[in-house]
Amino acid sequence: MKVAEVAGRVRENIGKVIVGKDMPLELVLIALLCEGHVLIEDVPGIGKTTLAKAAARSLGCSFQRIQFTPDLLPSDVTGIYYYDQKEQEFVFRPGPVMAQVLLADEINRATPRTQSALLEAMQERQITVDGKTKPLPSPFVVLATQNPVELEGTFPLPEAQIDRFLLRIKLDYPSEDEEHRILLRFEREDPLETLTAVTGPEELAEMQALVRTVRVEESVRGYMVKLVRATRDHPAVDLGVSPRGTLALYRTAQAMAAVRGRDYVLPDDVKELTLPVLTHRIMINPQTRLRGATPEEVVLDVVNEVPVPVERL
Repeated sequence: MKVAEVAGRVRENIGKVIVGKDMPLELVLIALLCEGHVLIEDVPGIGKTTLAKAAARSLGCSFQRIQFTPDLLPSDVTGIYYYDQKEQEFVFRPGPVMAQVLLADEINRATPRTQSALLEAMQERQITVDGKTKPLPSPFVVLATQNPVELEGTFPLPEAQIDRFLLRIKLDYPSEDEEHRILLRFEREDPLETLTAVTGPEELAEMQALVRTVRVEESVRGYMVKLVRATRDHPAVDLGVSPRGTLALYRTAQAMAAVRGRDYVLPDDVKELTLPVLTHRIMINPQTRLRGATPEEVVLDVVNEVPVPVERL
């Protein structure tokens, strides 16, 4: 498929800056093809900002970064109307949200009021300022980060907002060999400064349309539904995956198949995507948390329990 060729160019280009991280990079490409948002949960210094910048430059998209803090106001995200004395009228000054790729750094440090301003942008692809609605550019993708270790001075993301992230990923520390390669790559210059676009928003829109044509057999579609419904019936879960999660699993499986050069989805695509798509959408009960169990373990338990569809000969 043409999607695989374009995705290969973008992956290779980002690979000039990012060392390793093959699976996280593929997941970011999948999110871009689905025009979905990504929550990157990891410690500082792993390369989250660099990844977001490299992706935006590779796609020829505009990029903005917001450092979320407790005193950040909704208007600092969306923009404001101010009175222009020269023009004798109110003029809109756009905020950083009016970008195609937005990095929301440490999103859980913002107050719920500011988080809700971003929520409308993520879901509706628009913002409302002083009662006036403005559409956001296309594509519009939020790459949000949060530090899972440092919780002081943070505001936990509400379930409604977490559910709007298509994927949750972790970059993790590099291996010893990868860390050596990072030092050599950044020894003389920052490769991000010379990175150029290898595609554009128009071609990306074309790829997004092609992804939706990827075939999903009835048995594979049924497998997705059974996986999601099993999370709702699991004894360790208080809140299971929503129908939005089912749709996210369906869309990302189509994108993964396309990125890998296929026009059909395999059950293995679905299994690979269960952790990044489903874990942040379930809430385990207090008894399970006290036993030290995690949402990841619950999702893996569900994957092991639900039978995989097999082709009948």
